[in-house]
Amino acid sequence: MTESGHAIKVVGTDVEKVKIGMTENQRRRVLAVVSPIILLVIWQFLSQFHLIDTRFFPTPTSIIAKGISDIQTGQLQHDLVVSLYRIFWGFIGGAVPGVIIGVSMGLFPIVRAIFDPVVSATYPIPKLALLPLIMLIFGLGNLEKIMIILLGVVFPVLINSAAGVLNLEKAYMDVAKNFGASRWNYYKTVAIPGSLPMIFTGLKLGSGMALLLIVAAEMEGSTAGIGYRIWTSYDVFDIRDMFVYFILMSLLGYIFSIILDEIEARVVPWKQK
Repeated sequence: MTESGHAIKVVGTDVEKVKIGMTENQRRRVLAVVSPIILLVIWQFLSQFHLIDTRFFPTPTSIIAKGISDIQTGQLQHDLVVSLYRIFWGFIGGAVPGVIIGVSMGLFPIVRAIFDPVVSATYPIPKLALLPLIMLIFGLGNLEKIMIILLGVVFPVLINSAAGVLNLEKAYMDVAKNFGASRWNYYKTVAIPGSLPMIFTGLKLGSGMALLLIVAAEMEGSTAGIGYRIWTSYDVFDIRDMFVYFILMSLLGYIFSIILDEIEARVVPWKQK
């Protein structure tokens, strides 16, 4: 009786250890890996038995084979480097002024009065509608593609940065004034740290916008890049190659999200708590 009771206790302890051993974040990461694998298995099954049209939805195995072939020829790496160069500089070019102007708009009423009408008037304009004008001004090189990405990134970053400052508790301003903080000290020690969660929200939206716009930006006047390859594959009806670059785009979006989440976890540790 005692031995069996002891055995039950040990088993219960082991089960408890297993439950404690996997944290909530670990379970989410496991699900994040398992769910797309299940989707690919279902896709493979449906394509294998011709339950879906394989002309438009080739089997995942054939898409992987095509991706390996693109890697072996060096085509995929070249397109990836070209697009990442444009995305990086477009993102930086939009994010840096977006944060500076956004925080300034939230902190200084005169800056808000100057920029608010401009933002309100230009933000609703679809960025792709500006593509012909940007092509005329900057030509068909890298600068034109960087500029269209920049315009797509700057608005969500700017708006979220301004909202982050405006939503700060008024008590923070009062405490800063009581301690004799200047406007600049309040700017760098209260406004920016307090608005960081909203700033990172804007950066995440901006990174997604950069990936969306790179496809359209590389549609014209490009000889390489992820967007260029998607459109070229569509023109020649090479659906497998098109899916390879679709998957590459989704992987980039996932990687960018992880990178920003990791940076945010270190820069804004109190948000995690």
